[in-house]
Amino acid sequence: QVQLVESGGGLVQAGGSLRLSCAASGRTFSRNHMGWFRQAPGKEREFVAAINWNSGSTLYADPVKGRFTISRDNAKNAVYLQMNSLKPADTAVYYCAADQYDRRWYLSPTARDYSDWGQGTQVTVSS
Repeated sequence: QVQLVESGGGLVQAGGSLRLSCAASGRTFSRNHMGWFRQAPGKEREFVAAINWNSGSTLYADPVKGRFTISRDNAKNAVYLQMNSLKPADTAVYYCAADQYDRRWYLSPTARDYSDWGQGTQVTVSS
C-alpha cells in the first residue's frame, strides 16, 4: 500500500505561484503513472494533471494548460506540481494519486483509475 503525503499548499494572491510536492512511502511507485486532482467546495473532484511512470509524457486539464507543470523524481519517490499564474478559480484542495496499475498504456484523467490517494493540501488564491 502506497502512502502519499502532499505539501506546499497555502494562500497566494492571483498571479502568484506555488509548488506542490507529494512524497510517497510504503513501496516504490516508479512504475505507476501519477496524477494530481483537485476539489473545490461544493464541486466534484476534477483532474488536473498526470505524468507517466518514466516522465515520458504528461496530460493536463484544459483550465491549467500552460500554467501548471507536473514532474516526478523516481529516485526520491516524489511527484510535483508547479503552479504559475494562479487564479481564484484554482482554489481547491489538491490531491496526488497513484494509478492502480503498473505502466498503464495510457494516462488516465479518471479518478477511479487511481487507487492510492493523499490527504490533500489546501490551495487558496485571493483576488
